[in-house]
Amino acid sequence: MTEQRPYPSDLSDARWALVEPVLSAWRADRRGRGLDIGRPCEHDLRAIMNAILYVDRTGIPWRYLPHEYPPWLPVVRRIITSIALQAYGPAVR
Repeated sequence: MTEQRPYPSDLSDARWALVEPVLSAWRADRRGRGLDIGRPCEHDLRAIMNAILYVDRTGIPWRYLPHEYPPWLPVVRRIITSIALQAYGPAVR
């Protein structure tokens, strides 16, 4: 199978190197606060970030995300959680 060409909105490797430690720490922290039950994370953090950037850049509705990205609902949940954490801090956790 051929490798997919990146979209112009996708994170470069250099930018991903800056963002990845913060996102991975956030994911580990969220996972550590729970009982470690339930499904493990199934979507790649870089793919989620690329989907967010794609929608921001193109202005398409979330439900119109191309199939190369994770389903739109987990991506939107990620954004809502981030906004809630910024607005309300530890009360959301």
